[in-house]
Amino acid sequence: MNSTFSRLLIATPDSANVERMLIGLVPKLQDIVQRFRLGMLTPEKAFGFETELEACCREGCRALVEAEYNDIEPAAIEDCPVRMRLNGEEYKRRPKSPNLIGGLFGPMRLERFRYEGVEAGVRGIFPLEMHLGIEAGLATPALAERLGQHAADHTQQQVLDWLEREHGIKWSAASLRKATASLSEGLSAFREASQEKKLLDLLKKAEESAGPHRPTLSVGRDGIMVPMRHGAYQEASTGTVSVSDRKGKRLGSVYLGVMPEAGQTTMSDRLTSLLNRVLTQWNGPLRLTYITDAGHHPRDYYERVLKTMTDPHRPGRVLEWEWIIDFWHACCYLSKLREALFSARPAGWKWFKRMRHWLRHRQHGITDVLRSATQHRNLLKAISAAREELYWEGYSYLRKHARRMAYSRYRRQGKPIGSGVTEAACKTVFTQRLKQSGMRWQVAGGQVVVDLRVLNLSGVWQDAFRSYLGCRPLTQSAQSGSRMYPTPQKLKIAA
Repeated sequence: MNSTFSRLLIATPDSANVERMLIGLVPKLQDIVQRFRLGMLTPEKAFGFETELEACCREGCRALVEAEYNDIEPAAIEDCPVRMRLNGEEYKRRPKSPNLIGGLFGPMRLERFRYEGVEAGVRGIFPLEMHLGIEAGLATPALAERLGQHAADHTQQQVLDWLEREHGIKWSAASLRKATASLSEGLSAFREASQEKKLLDLLKKAEESAGPHRPTLSVGRDGIMVPMRHGAYQEASTGTVSVSDRKGKRLGSVYLGVMPEAGQTTMSDRLTSLLNRVLTQWNGPLRLTYITDAGHHPRDYYERVLKTMTDPHRPGRVLEWEWIIDFWHACCYLSKLREALFSARPAGWKWFKRMRHWLRHRQHGITDVLRSATQHRNLLKAISAAREELYWEGYSYLRKHARRMAYSRYRRQGKPIGSGVTEAACKTVFTQRLKQSGMRWQVAGGQVVVDLRVLNLSGVWQDAFRSYLGCRPLTQSAQSGSRMYPTPQKLKIAA
C-alpha cells in the first residue's frame, strides 16, 4: 500500500486493512458465541463470555491500529525524502528502526524512519512519531491523555498496575515518569490560556445572572507543608481564582500549585500573569477581592502586587482590591482569647460562640469582640505567663487586622468572607496525592503531578489537551514534490 502523510492528513484512507482485520475477526467472534450457547447458562459463563469478547475485540483493534500506523510510511527507503526540515534545521534520512509504543488497545510495534541532524549536535527525529503525536516515544495521544489523568490521581505503582490490567502494557517506573513528565510539560504551556478562557466564561455567566451586586473575582493563596525527599517538610503554595455571581454565589474556580520554593516567586508570577490576562480581556462590571490569612507571603503579595496593580482599561488608575481576612482564620485567634480568658471552663465556649456570632453579624462586630475581651481580661486578678502570652497573641492579631474583618458589611455586599476554596485547594492539589503514607518528593517530580492535578481540578483538562495536540511540531519535506511529506503543509510550532 503506497501510503503518505498527505493521505493521513487530508485524504480518505484505503480500507484494505480494515477489511482484512474484520474478516479475520469474524471466525473468532463466532467461536466465542457458539461456546456460550452450548451447555448450561451460569453467571460464571456469562462473565467469561463478555470477557472473551472484550479481549478479542481489543486484540483486533490493536492489530488494526498497528497495521495502519506501520502502513503510513513506505517500505523502501528510496521512496522517502532525502532531507526533512523542522524549526529551521535540516535532517537526513536513515533506515527504519522499531519502537514499542503503547496505545489504548495494547502495545504495538512501530517501524519508522529516523532522520538525523545535518549539523553536528542536532538530535535526530522520527517524523512518523511526530505526526502521530507519540508522547515521549512511548504512548499514543489517546493513551497519553488517559495516562495523564490517572497519574494525577494515583500513585506510581497504581498507574503501572492500571496500565497492565486495562491496556496490557508493562512499563518500568522510569518509562512512566518519562511519559508523564513529557505530557505535564506540554500541557502546562496551555494551562494559563485554558484557565483564562474558563474564568472569562464564568464572568460572562455571572454578568448575566440576576442579583443586586456586581460579579466578583476573588483571589486566594495559601501554603501547605509537603514531605521532601532530602530534608524536612517544606512549604508549597496554592492559589485560587474564583468567580461569584450577582447574588454572591460562587460559580467556579481555577487552581494553581507550586512545589516548595524560596520566596514563592513562581506562584506570584503565575497568579499575576493569569489575573492580568483575565482583567485585560474583561471589560464588564466587576469587584475584586483578596481572601487569605495574614501570613507573610499572602501579605507580601497584596502589598507588592495587588495594591499597585493598574487598570488595563484605564491607564494610570490603580485597581481597587479589597483584602478580606478569612473569617475562620480570625475565629482561630478568637479561640486563643477564649483559652486565655477562660481556660477549660464551660463559660468560655458560650463566650466564644457569642463572640463568633457578633464578629459575623454585627456592624461593628470586631470592635465589640475586642471590647468584651478587654473587659474579661480586666476582671482576672491573676493569670499565668502562658495564658498572658496567648491572650496578647489573639488580641494583637484581631486588633491589627480589624479593618479587614467587616464581615457584616461583606455579607450585605454579597462578598465572600471565607477562603474555604483555597483551603480546599491545599487538600485537593497537594494532600490527597502528595502526602500519602511514606511519600517523599523532589521538587521536579512533585511539580509534574501538581501541574496535571491543577488542570483536572480547574476543569480545563480537555481544552488544554486539544490545544496541546493542535500545536505539536510537524515536519515538512525539504524536497519539492515529495510523495511522503507534502511541501504545502505549514510547519506547526508548539506554543
